[in-house]
Amino acid sequence: QVWQDGSRFTGSYYIAMVSLKLQKRLAAAVLKCGKNKVWLDPNEVNEIAVANSRQTIRKLVKDGFVIRKPVAVHSRARVRRTMIAKRKGRHSGLGKRRGTKEARLPQKVIWMRRQRVLRRLLAKYREAKKVDKHMYHELYNKCKGNVFKNKRTLVEYIHKAKAERQLEKTLADQAEARRQRSRAARERRMARLAEKRGNITAASSKKAEKPAAEGGKKKAGKASKA
Repeated sequence: QVWQDGSRFTGSYYIAMVSLKLQKRLAAAVLKCGKNKVWLDPNEVNEIAVANSRQTIRKLVKDGFVIRKPVAVHSRARVRRTMIAKRKGRHSGLGKRRGTKEARLPQKVIWMRRQRVLRRLLAKYREAKKVDKHMYHELYNKCKGNVFKNKRTLVEYIHKAKAERQLEKTLADQAEARRQRSRAARERRMARLAEKRGNITAASSKKAEKPAAEGGKKKAGKASKA
């Protein structure tokens, strides 16, 4: 039984309790902790009570009569278990939500995350030479204009655009080849026509020369007769 003055009544006599508030305060200062963390040996109360300076408290600490209590265990096992469940989607129903949808995950944060994902992909593709600088600039502006809602749609658009450009290039090459072939054929036809015209003019000139020669021979014959 403990009385108001701190003394303890045991049977027919009192045992006076020594106040160790000073020693506990000094020990807390020496051990750099709170007073609740200080343990004083109950079997060495008299020796501890004599100590009234930090130096003597340090000696008692060295002797093991004054000890700093170990840190109490504050387990996070239950917290970790709950967090693992939350990552799986548990404990997030309507009854667990406190803020509004916008307050819990703002649209601005969603926009910034999406833009960073898309721009990171574009930079990687440009560095890998999968897109040229012109296509990069076009897709960058389309991302800013909210054309692509996620990375998958952007990749699909890039593949489709590259296929279309390749088809256009193939068609353009084929058209150019056709133009070259038609130009070559036209040149050959013009050369043949020019050759044919030359042959015709040569033949006509020969025909014109032949009658003139025959006329000269006839005139020469008549003169000899005369």
